[in-house]
Amino acid sequence: MAVNKELLEKTIDVIRQSLQADGGDIVLVDCDDDGVVTLEMQGACAGCPLSSYDMSEGIERILREHVPGVTKVQPAMAF
Repeated sequence: MAVNKELLEKTIDVIRQSLQADGGDIVLVDCDDDGVVTLEMQGACAGCPLSSYDMSEGIERILREHVPGVTKVQPAMAF
């Protein structure tokens, strides 16, 4: 099932509001054909030790519940 990119962006915008309130942000990097969403944490979230927990237990859960076709959320790898 293909992910509706517009719905994905709108859902990320809702999540983004909470992150921005704490000095952070999140950016959609990619969404592949298998439903794997790649996100980049920015601002205060980028260096936060809890960001991996937030991504797996919070953001992934929300996106999988609200955006059909999302199978996994992963952080962007910095090289």
